[in-house]
Amino acid sequence: MWRALLAAILLTSLASATQAQQAVRVPVETDSRTLQLSATLYRPAAASKAPAVALFHGCGGVGQNVNRMAQILAGRGYAALVVDSFGARAIRDACTSRWPTVEQAVERVSDIRASVQWLAARADVDATRIAVMGYSYGGGVALLYALDGEPAARATIAVYPDCALQDRLGPTLGNRRPLLLTMAELDDWTPVRQCEALLSRVRNGRDLIETRIYLGAHHSFDAVGLPVRYLASAGNRSKPNNCCGAHYGHNAEAWAAFQRDVEAFLARTLR
Repeated sequence: MWRALLAAILLTSLASATQAQQAVRVPVETDSRTLQLSATLYRPAAASKAPAVALFHGCGGVGQNVNRMAQILAGRGYAALVVDSFGARAIRDACTSRWPTVEQAVERVSDIRASVQWLAARADVDATRIAVMGYSYGGGVALLYALDGEPAARATIAVYPDCALQDRLGPTLGNRRPLLLTMAELDDWTPVRQCEALLSRVRNGRDLIETRIYLGAHHSFDAVGLPVRYLASAGNRSKPNNCCGAHYGHNAEAWAAFQRDVEAFLARTLR
């Protein structure tokens, strides 16, 4: 009998996990076509209207770090939407030979707008409490979204972002929503100095911007279990001609501090 009971509990747990994680499509209108972006929605246990976070990957596509963060957010009561910007565009890896252009980054801002709109239309999401979270290249795109006009999302988190993408926005920038930049002290792929240069151009709303720099950490400090390594073929916008090479890998202290900082920022801005 206990075996039957255990099996029933296991099946119930699996069903709950399946229900909490759902494959969805987010339609995005571009200049020439409509893209159907693959995405995964992680839903919190609460059935009432929940705050939500849309997450956008870096140059390597959707990785374990992004999915891990979405699961953590769902466990804390947020609906988390992980969006794949590459699949519908037939991009497999943009970290090396296909390093993203500024034009491609600008197009990807449409993915953020469409994803925020998609979340806002759901009955189980509070449309007034949606945040955007972007990583590396996706973090640079998130900054384009946050600093160009009036974003619909209430807050934005840029994780070790590519701060060189914002040069197209001009010498003077304005910010209207809470914005958190989390950076790594030793990052030689998307270095802190580029983000500091970007922040120096913000004239309005600078008081809404928070920064965190994790000492001793490299790019992808949240890649749990991945030792720091050097990718010689990495496209690198911080070097002449976007080339080449960068370090990346996990840092346990930075990862722990990052989780605390994200939790506190979202608690202040979405709760």
